[in-house]
Amino acid sequence: MADESEFFLFIDNVSKSFNGEVVLRDITATLKPGESLGLIGRSGAGKSVLIHILRGTQEYKPDKGKIIYRVNYCEKCKRVDMPKKGEPCKKCGGKTSLQDVDFWGLNERDPLRVAMRDRIAIMLQRTFALFGESSVIENIFEALGPMNEKQRVERALALLKAVGLEHRTMHIARDLSGGEKQRCVLARQLAKDPLMFLADEPTGTLDPSTADMVHRTLLESVKNKGMAMVVSSHWPKAINRLSDKAMWLESGEVMKLGEPQDVTKEFEVCFQKTEDMMGVEVGNPVVKVDNAKKYFYSIVRGVVKAVDDVTFEVKEREIFGLVGLSGAGKTTVSRMIAGITPATGGSVMVRIGDDWINMSEMGEFGRGRATPYIGLLHQEYSLYPFNSVLQNLTICIGMKLPAELAKIKAIQVLASVGFTTREIERILYAMPDTLSVGEKQRVALARVLIEEPRLVILDEPTGTMDPITKNSVAKSVLIARKEIGETFLIVSHDMDFVLDCCDRVAMMKGGKIVAIGDPKKIVTSMTEGELAEFTSCDQTNRDDEVSK
Repeated sequence: MADESEFFLFIDNVSKSFNGEVVLRDITATLKPGESLGLIGRSGAGKSVLIHILRGTQEYKPDKGKIIYRVNYCEKCKRVDMPKKGEPCKKCGGKTSLQDVDFWGLNERDPLRVAMRDRIAIMLQRTFALFGESSVIENIFEALGPMNEKQRVERALALLKAVGLEHRTMHIARDLSGGEKQRCVLARQLAKDPLMFLADEPTGTLDPSTADMVHRTLLESVKNKGMAMVVSSHWPKAINRLSDKAMWLESGEVMKLGEPQDVTKEFEVCFQKTEDMMGVEVGNPVVKVDNAKKYFYSIVRGVVKAVDDVTFEVKEREIFGLVGLSGAGKTTVSRMIAGITPATGGSVMVRIGDDWINMSEMGEFGRGRATPYIGLLHQEYSLYPFNSVLQNLTICIGMKLPAELAKIKAIQVLASVGFTTREIERILYAMPDTLSVGEKQRVALARVLIEEPRLVILDEPTGTMDPITKNSVAKSVLIARKEIGETFLIVSHDMDFVLDCCDRVAMMKGGKIVAIGDPKKIVTSMTEGELAEFTSCDQTNRDDEVSK
């Protein structure tokens, strides 16, 4: 049996409820310095709740149980470090003592608790906590502690290099792609020199190449700096790579705790589509993108060709995918079609009835005529926090329906995005803050679908979803297309989801389309390394499907 002095974290029979609903029940685990615990489970399983409890977020105080951090504590400078009896303080050289930080038993202002909280870093799902008007390097400077100018610059540049953002040093944070923002957030959190790193779906919305870079950076930080990490993911491959041990949570209870490979193989599920789902005849084009360009102008870089001479069509009742790495131009193209970002060259046209609308033309007879018929789910979606789920789906989007009919409509659309009858009963009158991030994401998707748009644009719709929920969304997209004739444009790096749903895909790189056609043929044209990176389910199943 291991000496308890070797351990850094003790999770002791932790339970938590919200509004009488148990979200965690008797969770117990330990963690050593330089060790990583992976959390896997369905949306709403309790992964994010446990991470917030470990962070010390006040509204997540456990109903029972303890969170104990064992650390070296320096009375002189109030610094905490990993437990190592007799080791002097790394900051001031003073004498340290082993201390147990009862995270929820101590007063919030207790110096020991404050010191420990300052050494905990956290990355949350789909949350880009950046100073949008500041440059990338200024965001890193803000996160660094006191040091001289030379040290500050060297440390900031080293962090940006570690996350592959050294070429974006002077860019304004708001202008970064989603993947670049996520990497900037990672650099900011590592700047805190944490003892504990909490990563809640850190790569769910990233393309495989960017996700791999984030994974490498996290692993190097855990092993080289000796920090501990708790990471949640719906992606078995990520848990297997990032974790020394894994915990499978289901409805707040531990289903299995052990070796990552043993835990995740029981959780992984792949989608099986049917011919009936795919048997839909597409119509005439409803979107025409012709030699479209979107150029930005930067003092540092000059002309930035975000979208460069792109041409394709989307047909009525077609499910069309845009795939590619972070920064390839996918989201910019989707925003041009939605009328949010005007083209700087070429044309982007959407058909409403028999009329073609120029989406770069302002006014009620320009894109204003088409936008009411276009539903858009952004990567950085949001729900109204002070309205219930039912209100978010009805009143908040201006649906003029009798109350009972609006409720029936809301229940139908929630079911279509994978909520069970029991789950709908639980969340219908719940506030968004009481839902898991995956549940919020599905509600946001339901809010798009309830308006019954003619064209639905989904930007990374499955980024933080577990495989079972992802399957439900894939079915929802196919059913919505078949039953009510919806047309979908799906922006994604998730090749599993693309194979499950899309009739055709366009692969983008550097603002250009480099391949367009049948998803299976696009996948077949990829190298084995690229295919392995882009697919998260069992490869044997995918190889069989692609060969059909």
